[in-house]
Amino acid sequence: TWARRPSAPPEPIGMSKKKAKAPSPVKTGPAPKLSKKEYERELARMQVELVKLQEWIRARGLKVVIIFEGRDAAGKGGSIKRITQSLNPRVARVVALPAPTEREKTQWYFQRYVPHLPAAGEMVLFDRSWYNRAGVDRVMGFATEAEVEEFSRSCPEFERMLVRSGITLIKYWFSVSDAEQETRFQQRLDDPTKRWKLSPMDLQSRARWVEYSKAKDDMFRHTDIKQAPWHVVNADSKRRARLNVISHLLSLIPFQDLTPEPISLPPREPEKGYVRPPIDEQSFIPEPY
Repeated sequence: TWARRPSAPPEPIGMSKKKAKAPSPVKTGPAPKLSKKEYERELARMQVELVKLQEWIRARGLKVVIIFEGRDAAGKGGSIKRITQSLNPRVARVVALPAPTEREKTQWYFQRYVPHLPAAGEMVLFDRSWYNRAGVDRVMGFATEAEVEEFSRSCPEFERMLVRSGITLIKYWFSVSDAEQETRFQQRLDDPTKRWKLSPMDLQSRARWVEYSKAKDDMFRHTDIKQAPWHVVNADSKRRARLNVISHLLSLIPFQDLTPEPISLPPREPEKGYVRPPIDEQSFIPEPY
């Protein structure tokens, strides 16, 4: 069974000029595997476009906020890493806040996020955000029912305020199936380099899958607003999810190519009598390789 996506948004000014394609069909079954070669080729192409977008944001003084939310092990961090891999960290920065301190717990809920919002010419990517209140805080009992209800009322107004102030607010929800999440959790258990990603809270998310689903549905009902709608990413395939989210991001902010003209390196100045200190007077690191 095939369905058809809505008409694709117009291609950004800065994207490579290719012949426009018809909206691609969405197959209800598993997507065919994307080869590593094809994935890396498309990723490299779009990372060049991301650099162009970065320069447009910097030159035009845009303020961009991108929120990454979703199930644990859905691939949010991997997508953020591929987006920022070739970007200037002074322009595009990632915010991943730890659990609130005792002092922060007494503040206005949104207060600890506000200092991280962008100034002109910046793009901020939130690896989880104020939506913790509607998800983990609610399900795990870190917030009262009254606090959750207040969040549902105030969050849409808070985000409308951000948009009115000139911030471009983009929200992604990474959706992953129960079976795929279990596979990724098991991979983290088996890989010492990824085991740190698996916290006791992640294990609770498995045990409370349905509760998280209900919380997410309720969150969408209150916060899927026209000024800042939710964009859902099918994340069962990590490679496809990364490419799809980057492609979608590039389509949301029209930009032009501001790549500077090629420059030539000037010749190195002459030494003019400079003598380098003896090597044995400096502490070099060992070279076992």
